[in-house]
Amino acid sequence: MKRIAIFLIKIYQKIFSPDKGVFSLLFLTKTCPYIPTCSEYAIQAINKYGFFCGSYKSFIRLIKCNPWTKGGYDPLK
Repeated sequence: MKRIAIFLIKIYQKIFSPDKGVFSLLFLTKTCPYIPTCSEYAIQAINKYGFFCGSYKSFIRLIKCNPWTKGGYDPLK
């Protein structure tokens, strides 16, 4: 499950991601307020904590990511 989840995230990054994917050409500035981006964070979390706990941490990060957040450096803990 871990490998499948990471594979799907990488597909998202290459195709749909507004920061790294094909659609990034439509955006003039970086759209993700966090460093690392939420998808990079998800890959790191799943690698470090496994599928279930890593997915939970990724979900919490996605909830925090919104247009009103200041963002910044938010490493995996």
